[in-house]
Amino acid sequence: MSVVSTDAQAVHAAGVARLLDSYRAIEPTATVRLAKPTSNLFRARPRNTGKGLDTSGLTNVIAVDPHASTADVAGMCTYEDLVAATLPYGLAPLVVPQLKTITLGGAVTGLGIESTSFRNGLPHESVIEMDILTGAGEIVTASRTSHSELFHSFPNSYGTLGYSTRLRIELEPVTPFVELRHLRFHRLADLVATMDRIIETGGLDGVKIDYLDGVVFSAEESYLCVGIKTTTPGPVSDYTGQQIYYRSIQHADGQKHDRLTIHDYLWRWDTDWFWCSRAFGAQNPRIRRFWPRRYRRSSFYWKLIGYDQRFNIADRIEIRNGRPPRERVVQDIEVPLERCAEFLTWFLQNIPIEPIWLCPLRLRDDTSWPLYPIRPHHTYVNVGFWSSVPVGPEPGHTNKLIERKVSELEGHKSLYSDAFYSPEEFDHLYGGETYKTVKKAYDPDSRLLDLYSKAVQRR
Repeated sequence: MSVVSTDAQAVHAAGVARLLDSYRAIEPTATVRLAKPTSNLFRARPRNTGKGLDTSGLTNVIAVDPHASTADVAGMCTYEDLVAATLPYGLAPLVVPQLKTITLGGAVTGLGIESTSFRNGLPHESVIEMDILTGAGEIVTASRTSHSELFHSFPNSYGTLGYSTRLRIELEPVTPFVELRHLRFHRLADLVATMDRIIETGGLDGVKIDYLDGVVFSAEESYLCVGIKTTTPGPVSDYTGQQIYYRSIQHADGQKHDRLTIHDYLWRWDTDWFWCSRAFGAQNPRIRRFWPRRYRRSSFYWKLIGYDQRFNIADRIEIRNGRPPRERVVQDIEVPLERCAEFLTWFLQNIPIEPIWLCPLRLRDDTSWPLYPIRPHHTYVNVGFWSSVPVGPEPGHTNKLIERKVSELEGHKSLYSDAFYSPEEFDHLYGGETYKTVKKAYDPDSRLLDLYSKAVQRR
């Protein structure tokens, strides 16, 4: 195994020791939480003033084994650092979520997705084993065969069953370049049919497809973005400067070709946080010219969102201009592929948000993941929409409409943002008795919040 730095193992061991010391320093009656100043969650988080878990030594790649195509990674390591460590070996995680500051542990205890998910599933499916600090203050090594109930319930538990300190994950070969083809559709049904054909056959027009996602601008303008691994050198595009990736997708008809380095492909969405940088004026050419390149990244936009949430800046501006406050609608949902066009049509007719991101996914095998029970051997489509709408007649009006529609179409919603389910519906959708059994076994004194409290009640 190739160790990333000569003292990586010692650094990790010291980090775990500090984590355990910080756990023991928290009052036995206090809720255990991470001492973490930043987050990729969009749920409102109460400001905590008490002690939290010290994760400062758990941010590194511990080792990469290029022969076994695996990596040992600390739980708080960002995908930006993880990819930087694996690409020199011509390897990458099986799924690399779109934003650089998402951590591996966060993507596993939450849910991550990207354009390889149609063939590689979700990030937790490539985990071989993981060390988890449980609510009982013990570190256990969980895998499919050891502490398997914790291993299988950990995804979508959002830190309520424990925190991963080390994960061993599978890697896959990548090539230096990705050839892109952006296919335009005038009907959503045609886009979904083509997506289905690519997933079932693994290719398009006789060419193997390695990456697949899409963007919907309207019912009459939508795109599939297919990526093909290639070693052929040649000119590549750069969307970290004045050019904006999602705008490059659009064209009049047929298909448009493009090329990126594998590094820039993996982070193509990060520079403009998909398209959300427009809310800050960063897509205005006059402003973009002077916007420092180091601030064209999702982590900086997230800081601006944090200021807005703390001081209600956007709502104050709306009120000053005689407009009602706005409801945040920042969600990722999954619906079965055969219901995708139906959901998109309903959404475009009822929710004034565009563009919309599409990412198909399929679980890799028959493994059951009880806290996010989507069917194996069945294709789902992740639909991502991130904006705001005028407030409705009740708090969370639009989010509740979306939740009801997703449930009607036998889908699921990620829990990184606002949720409004009743306890009964939440139990039905997110693990119910299985979760409670595992929670009692690994957090017997309820040192960690339970999932419903964390995902729904903490607003």
